[in-house]
Amino acid sequence: MFSWFKPNRQREQIQKDRRHLEARARRLLKSYLSADGPSKAAIYELVAGAVAGCQPDVSDAKLDGVRLAQASAQVALRVVRMREHKAFDDSDKFAALITDAYATVAIAYRRASAAYTVDEEMQKLGTAAVHLVTIATSYVASHSHDILQS
Repeated sequence: MFSWFKPNRQREQIQKDRRHLEARARRLLKSYLSADGPSKAAIYELVAGAVAGCQPDVSDAKLDGVRLAQASAQVALRVVRMREHKAFDDSDKFAALITDAYATVAIAYRRASAAYTVDEEMQKLGTAAVHLVTIATSYVASHSHDILQS
């Protein structure tokens, strides 16, 4: 009955994401693309850390993938907003990179929850963010396994 409200809420969320997340995620993705090997590894570590930090405290085992992705995106958005509110200085490149990693993770989870179906540009950005999150978590998992083997 109220399904006609959904596109408006979706568009509002996209506008909010554009305001708080888009520029930061684009900056991190551009940094990643221009990075050398050791710098890419550092970005993987930051992104994987942001992913780990965005796991919602959910005890409901019935939570499906979409709702879990939405909850994770909300956690990441809260971290970005908190860091913006506390005025972490963007001239501090490392602090900005951490905030950018959380913004990228938020966009990846939004894309995974199909939040960008009405916005092709955000879908493309979300797809790139999902790929980076996947690469980062795989990289960190494989290297932590290598460390444990040593």
